[in-house]
Amino acid sequence: MNAPTSPFPFDAAVAAAANEIEPRVIAWRRDFHENPELGNREVRTAKIVADHLRALGFDEVREKVAHTGVVGILKGGRPGPVVALRADMDALPVTEEVDVPFKSKVRTEWNGMSCGVMHACGHDAHTSILMGVAEVLAKMRAQIPGTVTFLFQPAEETPPIGEEGGAKMMIEQGCLANPKVDAVFGLHITSIHTTGKIGYRSGPLMASADDFRIFVRGTQTHAAMPWRGVDPIVVGAQIVTGLQTIVSRQMNIAKEPSIVTVGVFHGGVRHNIIPDEVKMEGTIRTFNEEQREEIHVHVKRISEMIAAAGGATAKVHIHKWYDVTVNDPALTEWSVPTLTRIAGEANVGVIDKVCGAEDFSFYQKVVPGFFYFLGCTPPDKDARTAAPNHSPRFYADEDCLKVGVKTLSALALDWLSANAK
Repeated sequence: MNAPTSPFPFDAAVAAAANEIEPRVIAWRRDFHENPELGNREVRTAKIVADHLRALGFDEVREKVAHTGVVGILKGGRPGPVVALRADMDALPVTEEVDVPFKSKVRTEWNGMSCGVMHACGHDAHTSILMGVAEVLAKMRAQIPGTVTFLFQPAEETPPIGEEGGAKMMIEQGCLANPKVDAVFGLHITSIHTTGKIGYRSGPLMASADDFRIFVRGTQTHAAMPWRGVDPIVVGAQIVTGLQTIVSRQMNIAKEPSIVTVGVFHGGVRHNIIPDEVKMEGTIRTFNEEQREEIHVHVKRISEMIAAAGGATAKVHIHKWYDVTVNDPALTEWSVPTLTRIAGEANVGVIDKVCGAEDFSFYQKVVPGFFYFLGCTPPDKDARTAAPNHSPRFYADEDCLKVGVKTLSALALDWLSANAK
């Protein structure tokens, strides 16, 4: 059955608790924002989270799950099923350009390069929201029919090179077991929408994400005598052009969108030398597995054949990262009435597919899951021109935090109540 659209017994208590805790949620968010940590390095953040859950009297708090993850178990006062709520904790290797009092000035090293660190994707907000939800639900645990598992996850933005991490590793280490989780919910703030607006979609919501590296090998020679060698820069440029025909000419874009982008092109060290090798890197985004595999084949074939035609060779390496984020249709249909009841019908709507990717998809391959977007661009700003997530100018309106606390709390409570035996 669907969640109720009329006021529910828990609504008043959730609203009051969310109002009361809002200043603390904002304070947590600002602290995390000023002290961001990269994937698998969220040591300080994880300690604050774990200490908070223990202070609330959680039945179990597991630390160092998938390196720095925290799993908290809150058992309600009545028997029932198990629902999970997830927040990601990691920041990005980005130097912040937003002028706020709690601006990040942190610098560190990421994959061998010195960089700034910023919560440029809103994970500081996600973590703070879920900490707020933990406090709201802990206060009413006697009335909760079931158990809530809180997943504070590291390395959503991928772990450092050579390390494992993120949702996949959390699952491998038992975050959805003991107790066995029956459904999972998560959210993501976004500057694409105005504060308080909620966007969702049944079925495929976010794309799969794979990266590729192409090494084109030619023959080095003097730039004044190109006929004495094989120019990998020219061959590489032809490969870049060829790859753009995959989506435009070989994919049925009327069925599903897809993207092939080359984002890195490195070759040569001097203006008068044709180098031996060129390296390219890029990303592949798709919304179903058949299309995903087909594009992989095309990338390899086009690169190798164009290289051979130019007298060069190409080696292609493709790494699968995240699967398509697929909202369970039945759970999505069930969830929408809760969102509209809490946030207002005018503030909730279906959105287009998003070519960004999320490792929340790994949870959804194990249990039914529902993931939604929460707007964070101030009402006096134009969301169409707001700096996007991952930008050094990304800005989150803190009024979105309370909406996140209320909607996640309500989804958990409604779902447990609807599925209690």
